[in-house]
Amino acid sequence: MARKLKTYTTSAGFFDLAVAAPSMKAALQAWGSKNNLFQHGFAKVSDDPKIVASTMAHPGVVLRRPVGSTGAFSQHASLPTDLPVTRTERPAAKRTARKHEPPQKPFDEKAARESTRAFEQEQKRRDSERRKEEAIRQKERAHRERAIAAAESALEDGRREHEARLEEIEKERSALDKRAQAEDTRWRKQKDGLEASLRKARSGSHLRLV
Repeated sequence: MARKLKTYTTSAGFFDLAVAAPSMKAALQAWGSKNNLFQHGFAKVSDDPKIVASTMAHPGVVLRRPVGSTGAFSQHASLPTDLPVTRTERPAAKRTARKHEPPQKPFDEKAARESTRAFEQEQKRRDSERRKEEAIRQKERAHRERAIAAAESALEDGRREHEARLEEIEKERSALDKRAQAEDTRWRKQKDGLEASLRKARSGSHLRLV
């Protein structure tokens, strides 16, 4: 026997949400919620005939209406024009509406199977969209990682080239220092000889004068 769909409702931001799903878990997945809203009292099963009819006409599709309103749920709801001051009035309004609710129809197995099939198709469509979005994100991450790797490689190449040039300059500087030391040594020797010759010349000139 096909699993009967139920209508679940909650609120998110500026909208009330409703969806026909086979379980609370499926409803949470349709809403994209990672928290158990039912456990904390933020979501519940609805037996409002109008809401049930709207969701059963679109199994698995999240319907919306302005938060705090009592209008019909739809796939493309407008933002609320008059937000309620408190949310405590909503349950009272729903309780009043329930007084005029018609008796529920008996379980229709064929309709349940069709609704479940429609819900599963909607789930598959959402899963397909999620996979496509994830594939795009992975492609973007791969492109970003390649760009980062290329930039890091270029930076490393530039650093190695810089260090090689510094090493070459250091070698040239060391060679210049050695040449300077050799020149200084050569000059000291030459200077000593020239100074000795100068002293000798001065000494000979002094002797001739005497």
